Amino acid sequence: MQLREMQVGHIGRIVRIQAGEAVYRQRLIAMGLIPGTEFKVSRIAPLGDPIEITVRGFALSLRKDEAGILQIEQVSP
Repeated sequence: MQLREMQVGHIGRIVRIQAGEAVYRQRLIAMGLIPGTEFKVSRIAPLGDPIEITVRGFALSLRKDEAGILQIEQVSP
C-alpha cells in the first residue's frame, strides 16, 4: 500500500523503504521513518499534495512522489 491511498485519520505502519534516491532515503530514516514505525494521517492538502502525517509526536509533511518509496500497511481506519 502507498501513503497516497490513505485517508485523514487512518493509522499506518511502515513496512519497508524501497530503493530510491539515496539522499532522500537517508533523510526519511533520519526523521524516524523506519520499518515498524506507526503514524497517523493528519491532513491532506486540497489537491492531494502534500500529505501531513503525525509520527513520534511531530507533524511531518511529505510529497506524494517522495513518499512513494515507503511501503506501508494500514493498521486502523
